[in-house]
Amino acid sequence: MTGRALFLRHHYEDRPGLVGEAFEARGYELGLAMMDKESPTPSLQGFDVLVILGSKHAVYDEEVEAAWFGRELDVIAKADRDGVPILGICFGAQALCLYHGGVVERSNNPEVGWYDIDARNDSGIPSGPWFEFHFDHCTLPSQAKLWATSPSAVQAFAVGRNVGVQFHPEIDDGQLAEWFASGDDNGARDFGVDPAALLEETALETPAARVRTAQLVDLFLAHAAR
Repeated sequence: MTGRALFLRHHYEDRPGLVGEAFEARGYELGLAMMDKESPTPSLQGFDVLVILGSKHAVYDEEVEAAWFGRELDVIAKADRDGVPILGICFGAQALCLYHGGVVERSNNPEVGWYDIDARNDSGIPSGPWFEFHFDHCTLPSQAKLWATSPSAVQAFAVGRNVGVQFHPEIDDGQLAEWFASGDDNGARDFGVDPAALLEETALETPAARVRTAQLVDLFLAHAAR
């Protein structure tokens, strides 16, 4: 057993997906915890890695911060103190950005669907396409290293031992179907996306995305081990 990875989710329809598969293939045991106003603050005890998944909420929403996101920032601080590296996905990346002194704001160019990205600073991150579903964007803190961009947003960065990605490497067609069943298809429709067509595209992209996600997890683990 290589170690234990805790996945922090904010909705019950979220799961580790392709990222979890990659960690398990590398010998990790997975834990899954909920973070919302009804759930207790999860403990990092016994875990070697923290993965923070996405959320429908915004990190700058004061009501969300008062209800539970303030406690999530405390978890990030605890991981920082204890040397537990964090892989932040979408909302999780924005939480990392905010915690380290960056800025998160509403985007004028949200992204929903499959997009290519441009690797920066010899990061080695695959160009994609990666699945995107976000309406906010990050301005990175000065100590962060840019790993990838798109014309609309920062797509990946490293700060300390942590890595944040704006896209959703965990997504396969099964999980996307669960998102849409929970009502997230409205956000896609508002953006002009046909949910049925996006599901069909995601089913076609999933096999190659699984390979790219494994490469991303390897990059994260190599960075965290430095």
